[in-house]
Amino acid sequence: MITVHGLRKSFGLLEVLRRIDLAVDAGRVTAIVGPNAAGKTTFMKTLVGLVVPDGGDVRVDGVSVRRSWSYRARLGYMPQTARFPENLVLAELLAMVKDLRGTTAPYESELLRLFELGPALDRPLGVLSGGTRQKISAALALMFDPDLLVLDEPTVGLDPLSSRRFKDRLALERSRGKTILLASHVMSDLEEMSDRIVFLVEGRVFFDGSLEQIRARTGEPTLERAIARMMEGERR
Repeated sequence: MITVHGLRKSFGLLEVLRRIDLAVDAGRVTAIVGPNAAGKTTFMKTLVGLVVPDGGDVRVDGVSVRRSWSYRARLGYMPQTARFPENLVLAELLAMVKDLRGTTAPYESELLRLFELGPALDRPLGVLSGGTRQKISAALALMFDPDLLVLDEPTVGLDPLSSRRFKDRLALERSRGKTILLASHVMSDLEEMSDRIVFLVEGRVFFDGSLEQIRARTGEPTLERAIARMMEGERR
């Protein structure tokens, strides 16, 4: 579904993405992991069109994201930090997003119930807790029934019940054939949800394979220990 070839991005003298080549299979969960400043968020923002690359290309179903924006109608995005107009109430935000997308949100009511967001519908977004904002961000990513989900640290800030419900929902979306790309530092979440691990180090792909392959390569029993072992080896 997604092919990346020679992707490069710098901010001033800082080279963040260094000729990344990658293919993301449809209908699977691909985890993007790595140390801080590895380029994970920049990679995801490039995919959704928020960052313009300096070189290379990203294609979704064969269409370059640099030449067309139509693919975004099929995309659900959850940023690392949810920022909303603080003077709007949640009901107004939902109406605004539906108007911008020009379509209905088939899972709106279901997701509002799932994340218990009913009481927040008439409250200004500026007074809501960080956890509630994160639940709103999750609902917005899912409610338009996208084919592709791009999720950056999606469970950070969620309480245990909301996190469990969110992960169960992602499992359901995967069973429906959706393509899910996610970045997280919560290794237990990735171990539970992911089919494939892409490990970035300083803007390059250092490892690309299954959970079984990364365990075999490092000799470690868990993903957290395997990633830690790889990071230790990279720094030597």
